[in-house]
Amino acid sequence: MSKPFALVYAVISTLLMTATAISISFGAWPAIGMTLFTFMFIGFGFMIKSRLRRK
Repeated sequence: MSKPFALVYAVISTLLMTATAISISFGAWPAIGMTLFTFMFIGFGFMIKSRLRRK
């Protein structure tokens, strides 16, 4: 994974985790939705990293 791509991925992941923490104050459903979206985004990043490593 290139350094700029890794930086953008890390910043977006941090923003998503912050949004998840903020959504806890709005209720359970927004928090659950943001948690699932954050986990999916982080998992997608690991998938992209492993595919790029194979090439």
